[in-house]
Amino acid sequence: MNADFTSASEPIARLIEEFNRLPGIGPKSAQRLTYHLLQAPQETAEALADAIRDIKENVSLCSICFNITDSNPCAICRDKERDHSKICVVEEAIDILPLERTKKYHGLYHVLHGVISPSDGVSPEDLKTGELLSRLNTDSVTEVILATNPNLEGEATAMYLQRLITPLGVKITRLARGLPYGGDLEYADDVTLSRALEGRQEM
Repeated sequence: MNADFTSASEPIARLIEEFNRLPGIGPKSAQRLTYHLLQAPQETAEALADAIRDIKENVSLCSICFNITDSNPCAICRDKERDHSKICVVEEAIDILPLERTKKYHGLYHVLHGVISPSDGVSPEDLKTGELLSRLNTDSVTEVILATNPNLEGEATAMYLQRLITPLGVKITRLARGLPYGGDLEYADDVTLSRALEGRQEM
């Protein structure tokens, strides 16, 4: 840890350090958040603590798609109105949110929980690929949409999945190139994602 919080009192320094551990939160943002909570009403701080405790105690992974959920199976997998013949494969659970916002996709999902990245020590065995193949072997799936991010790791993961899925005879499509290379689904706008879904191409 490069930041030095030792000049603050121990409880303040501890909270600043914990905020600083979060992705996207630098030392200055961590300090602002901490001092905001100090000045906020007691109930505000308690509500935040309760919300954090609640997600750790009551949120888990769906046993079917591995989305983050407070029920099992998750609401999407339970929804009989959705198209159960299509599975959209994403890297992380957070990628489902922007796809759902488009209201253009009504199938199911499968969350890999990462991408193949030898430099980071992540191999195919570390992902939920085996569980995906099990779904394809048992469910009546006719199309798999590979929605991994358009970067080096995402493309390598998509190609790996294509090799695994092709022998099963399931149609494989990839989101159209409306997504900029190197971008993340999490940050794509709704229009771009909608066009990427509508213009997906068979691999």
